[in-house]
Parts: sequence; structure tokens; C-alpha cells
Amino acid sequence: MPNEAFSDGWEPTKSSYMAIRAPGMDVLKISLSRPRDVTNGVSVWEWSGSALDEGAEAANWFTNYIGKSSRLVRFDAASQTKPVDPAYARGHKVMFSDQYPFMLLSQESLDALNKLLREPVPINRFRPNFVVEGCGPFSEDLWTEVRISKFTFQGVKLCSRSKIPTINQDTGIAGSEPNDTLMKFRSDKVLLPNRKQQGKVYFGQNLVCKDNLTEGKGNIFKVGDPVFVLRKISSAAEAAA
Repeated sequence: MPNEAFSDGWEPTKSSYMAIRAPGMDVLKISLSRPRDVTNGVSVWEWSGSALDEGAEAANWFTNYIGKSSRLVRFDAASQTKPVDPAYARGHKVMFSDQYPFMLLSQESLDALNKLLREPVPINRFRPNFVVEGCGPFSEDLWTEVRISKFTFQGVKLCSRSKIPTINQDTGIAGSEPNDTLMKFRSDKVLLPNRKQQGKVYFGQNLVCKDNLTEGKGNIFKVGDPVFVLRKISSAAEAAA
């Protein structure tokens, strides 16, 4: 991405592009201008719709690298809507994210997990938008409202984990950890014993932003931004999940 893309009010030009690199592959340059082609039948779990297609060159690049027929698509916010679960955050929406716009995880929680694992796992297994430090392990379970930089976020529910954390993000090879270990002390049976059990494990806190994030208008977060906990509950047993 060009450095100027992170400036207030920036708009892509015909020469603006994103560079994608992978071992053994030539650099793929993706124009940041809006694609003209549309692909139908795109799905993410229960959602399905159309998306903007980045073209044949990108499709061939990813097909060759991944080894399966692939296309690179961009969410079309002008014609598509993907709302989050209204039971937890009515009126909010995402693009190709799985459940919620943001997820927060503390470094201390990852450190506590890694102490229990034979082979520690990196933070990329969990794909958080925000990694915070300076709190106790799993403190984020209790945070229902936090401020990061000048923006206020609502903690809407504990983040239930799929099998993605078991997949090495560099090799694509799956195993059983860290989910097997998480199940022993981060399952609904352990954290939420008085609720209906669904066999889920939780790691991190899902967030929505309470402020109006106008696209391209100074919505910038930086490493080292302060985090303030404005509201919290007293125990994980009270948390939405």
C-alpha cells in the first residue's frame, strides 16, 4: 500500500496499487481503484451475495500459489450488506469478516496459553485487530466498553473460536492445538457453567465501534495508542457469549 493511503481524505488514483508477495511468486499488483467486474455466488458461512472481482491475473496468481481454483474479490459495500448478529449488536455490519468488525486480545492471555502448550503459537493464529498489553491474562473477558485512541468500542461478546487457530498460518497445516488445551480451561463448560453448553471455546473479545467511523476520515490507530477500560463486569460468568 502507498504510504499516503493512510492520510486523511486520500483517494486512490489509476496508478495506486497494493503489492501482494509470496515465496516463489512474482509480485502481484492489485489496483486500488474500484473493479468493474462482478462475481456472484460468494459466500461466508451463512451469508452469500455478489462481490467485485479483481480479474484474471489475480485469479491465476492465487490459483497457481494455492493449488486450487481461486478468485480474488472485494466486498461491494455499495450493493451488499452483511449485518452482525442483532442479538448482540443491532445496527452494525461487517464486510468479509466472520462475525464482528473488531476483535481484541491481550498479549498476557496469549502468554498464559503458551505456557500450557508444548509448542507455543503466534498471535496470528487468532487474527485480532487489537493486541493490548499491560493487563492480567483474560482481563479482556470483562471489558464491555473501552476507548482506544479517540474511539470508543463496545465489548459485545466473548469470541468463540473455530478450527482456524489450529492451522499454521505459514504452512496451512492443521493440528489439534491450541484448541485442545483451550477446551480444558476456556470452554463454555468452564467459563459459563450455568448456561446451555454448546462445546465452544472462547479467546478474545468481539467489539463494535460506538462512534461513527466515516470512511477515509482520520480513522487511524497506531502501535502504542493508549487503551482505557471504561466499563467492565465482575466475572466471565456474566459475559455475553
